[in-house]
This record gives sequence, C-alpha cells and structure tokens, in this order.
Amino acid sequence: MSVMNARSRPLIPRSGSRRPARGALAGALIAGLLALTACGTGTAEEDGRMTVVASFYPMEFLAEEIGGEHVSVSPLTKPGVEPHDLEISPRQTAELGEAGLVVYLKGFQPAVDRAVEQSGPEHVAEAGSYTELVEHGGGHEEEGHREESGEHGEVEAGHEEEHGEEHGGEHEGHEHGEGALDPHVWLDPVKYAEMAEGVGKALAEADPDHAADYRENAGELAGKLRDLDADFRAGLKDRRTDTFVTTHAAFGYLAERYGLHEESIAGLDPESGPSGAHLRELHTVVEEDGVGTVFLEPGADGGAAESLAADLKLRTDVLDPVEGVSDGSRGEDYLEIMRANLQALRKALGAR
Repeated sequence: MSVMNARSRPLIPRSGSRRPARGALAGALIAGLLALTACGTGTAEEDGRMTVVASFYPMEFLAEEIGGEHVSVSPLTKPGVEPHDLEISPRQTAELGEAGLVVYLKGFQPAVDRAVEQSGPEHVAEAGSYTELVEHGGGHEEEGHREESGEHGEVEAGHEEEHGEEHGGEHEGHEHGEGALDPHVWLDPVKYAEMAEGVGKALAEADPDHAADYRENAGELAGKLRDLDADFRAGLKDRRTDTFVTTHAAFGYLAERYGLHEESIAGLDPESGPSGAHLRELHTVVEEDGVGTVFLEPGADGGAAESLAADLKLRTDVLDPVEGVSDGSRGEDYLEIMRANLQALRKALGAR
C-alpha cells in the first residue's frame, strides 16, 4: 500500500467529523447490492487470480508481496486519499463481501471496520491479530520509564515472536488501561514480519491450490523484514542520543524496538495541538538530550514542528510513517522507505 503519502489522523472521529448515515436508505442500498452480488460471488478475476481487497498501503504491500502472481490486489485507499479520510460506498461494501480475502488493520480506519462487519466476507486477514498491539503515549515521560522502555527495546526478536503468538487473534488481550492502542505496528519490522506470516496463512486458507506458494512468499518477506531489523540494530549502535522529536506519536513501536525515545509534539492524534506547557517541556528535553533535529512527515504541514525547530535553531528532516507511497516518498516501497528512515535517524541521533 501504491497509494499516497499521508499523515495519521485521530483513531476515533471527533463529534461532527463524519457525515451522518443516511438511515434506512443507505442500509437498503447496501443490503440490495449485497443480495445482487452474493449469488455470483466468485473469488477470482477472469485470468484466474484471486481478488484481494487491502485497506491501505501496509496491507497492500503484504498482499502483493505474498500473493504474487496468484492475486489481484485492490486497495480501498486510493492515491490522494488520506487513510483516515476514507469513505466507503455501498458498492465498495458489496465488493468486500465478494473478495477472496480482505486484508485490513482493525482500529486504524473506522470506515473499513464498519464495512467489513457489514459485508461479512468469508475470508478476512485482520493483521493486528497476528501480533500484539500496545499503547504508546506522546510527549515527555519520566526518566525511569524512558530507561525501562529503552531496555525493553533490546528484547530479542525470538521472544517477540513467541509473545505475538500468545496474544495473536484476541484483541481483548490488547487492552491496556483506558488509553487507545497504537495502530502504527508496521513500523516495527519484527512485528510486521509476524503480520506477514499471518497474512500468508490467511491466503493459503482462502486459496488452498496455491498454499505452498503463499507460505514460501510469506517466509521470504518475513526474512527480508528481519534483515531490515538487523540493519536497524546495527545502524543505530554507538549513537550520541536516544531521543528524537516528531510531529506526532507515530513511531512508538520503532522506538521501543531499538531502545529509542520518541518525543512527539502531538500524541497519536496529530490534530490535537500541543499546549504551551508541553512546548516548554520539549524545549527542556531538546536541550538536556542533545536533540539536533525535528522530524516532519512528508507532504504534511510542519506547523508547530517547524516553529519549534526555528525557535531552537534545529534542523528539520523527514521521517516517513509509511502509510502510503507517493512521488515524494524516499523510496518506491516499504523496504526502501524504511531504510531511508534509518539513515535519517542515524544522522539525527549521531550514530557512527
């Protein structure tokens, strides 16, 4: 998922941020379309490939890499549409019910969650069920917690895989207090590898005739992602500081994996502007932790991040949350963009 280059939006819509449903008329329209298409539900294109619907770019990337020549991948989030702005038509909802497999991440796009529930596709790969989602906050944390977080970031990949198997499939097990789960799990290559293996199994169940190919492709992609993890571990050694500053808290999983500390101007919701007190706190963190760079997101309004950089005479650079790919992306796919992220982090953190 190739789609667009986007900022994250709030996980839960604010009051009035979605147009109201059109009541019985919309329901009848969807029901009618589902009824019309159900009798002709075939999971293959004319060329024999299975139709896979992917919610946004990270899911599209998994489906294309693992499905290979056996699938035709249709992304719900088209180029130029931010993932959280996605609105799904009755016809798209009906198409979800016809798909051979739907690949999505529950909790990231509420419109997709509703459409999947309403359309009832036979085969669904909910990528978050193949690993563990946790809460990540934005803003300054106490020093003790930061050290604990950094230590946790050095956990071996094998332990994470085992932990993911214990928690996979049960979103109830992902609840941590009253906060929202951080959905940006694909930014941790090890967790993304777990998701790849899960999607491979889902493809094999949906299309048993090509199960061996799906398992092989999933294994190859998981291997590439673990190589990426090794590159991050090696590339971020001997760094001058652990702290990096971002526009909003999209990189919690990446920070946790590699023992880093993300300081964000906004939290998981990039639309919630920082308070004056938080900005003053960031000034202190920047000075104490030797931060020299403020990271922006590609194509996004710098706003408070650029103001902070100007006030403290810091440089700016781009750290891409890889929610989409555009002409402005520093790479043509997930792996290339993540390696560009690694180089940006190395420079910002003073890694030798």
